[in-house]
This record gives sequence, C-alpha cells and structure tokens, in this order.
Amino acid sequence: MTGTRPARRGRPRGTSTRELELIALRLFTEQGFHETTIEQIAAAAGVSTRTFFRYFDAKASVLWQTFDSEVEAIRSALADAPDDLPVMDAIRHAVLAANHYRAADVPELRMRMTLVGTVPEIAASASVRYDAWERAISEFVGRRVGQPADSLFPHVVGRATLAACRAAYERWAVRADADLAVYLDAALRALACGFREPLAEPGSTPGGG
Repeated sequence: MTGTRPARRGRPRGTSTRELELIALRLFTEQGFHETTIEQIAAAAGVSTRTFFRYFDAKASVLWQTFDSEVEAIRSALADAPDDLPVMDAIRHAVLAANHYRAADVPELRMRMTLVGTVPEIAASASVRYDAWERAISEFVGRRVGQPADSLFPHVVGRATLAACRAAYERWAVRADADLAVYLDAALRALACGFREPLAEPGSTPGGG
C-alpha cells in the first residue's frame, strides 16, 4: 500500500439524499421493508452506514426526505405571503409552489402509497409527517387571526386543507393524467369557496381544474 492513496470512504461524489431515497424505495419494493437492511441501502448507494445516519435517523425516514422538504417550502412561502392576500389564497399558492410532482412520477408514488398502506412502521412515520404538514398551515392561520395554532379555527383550516390535498393526491395517483398541481389547485379552490358547486374532475372538460 506504500505510495498509493487509500480508497476514499464515506459519501462518494454525486451521492445525495434523493439517491438514497430512490434506492431504498426500490429495495423495499423488491425485497420487502423488513427484509431490507440499512447496510444494504448504504452498500447499494456506495456509502457507509455512518454516512446513511448523517442523513436519516431511521430506515423508514429515508422515504420522507421529499415530503419534509415540501413542508419546509410551505412554511417559507406562508411566511412570505403578503398580509393582504386572503388566507386560503395564500395557502393555495404555498401548496402549489411546494409541489413538484408530475404525471411521470406516479409509478414511484404508487409504490410509496403501497408501502404506507402495508407497513405499520412506515404508516407511523407518515402520521408524524402529516401532522407537521397540517401544523404548518394552522400556525400560519393562527398568526393571521391572532389565535393559537391549536385553537379551533386554525386547527379546522389545517385539518381541512390536509384532507383536501390528500384527496387530490389520491385521485391524481389513480388517473396519472396531469401534474399533481392541477388536482391540488382544483381541490383547494373548492375548499376555499365552501364547496358551493360540484368539483369537475380535472381534465374531464376543457380548462377543467
């Protein structure tokens, strides 16, 4: 070994949280969640387990990097929303700005939905993330109306917004005919107007959504 440079350990050039996320998703789908080890995920990515834990605190957490970034993007957009922008308009703009899913992403997201629906450990981590997403909305509403985020009105807005967005996500994942933003926009507009009229299926009519 004298005169040669030791092999570089740890994260190789180009490794990212997104790469680890995709590798884990593939292995979970092929082998099963419980059958896949952190060592296998790290090896497939060409990193050490120590490097893995620099990014994630648990095996299930590897699937939520994009979602966690979305929550932070929503918080940031709401913090910058003009004071004269109506609450529901501000929320809709923030949610759409944070969304980056396209129709081509549906196969990947269907795999995620399957894992969330069948693996209790992943479902538990999903619940924590949904709570954080909802909290981002209720905290913004609370600031706007001068109430604690966990008081009734902010809590209702946060919970209703999350429910509308989850319904939009689930319907979009079934149809895969447009970007997720089209479905989110339609659902949040319907929520903002109190569901006064039936919501047309996005893409079902010219200009639908």
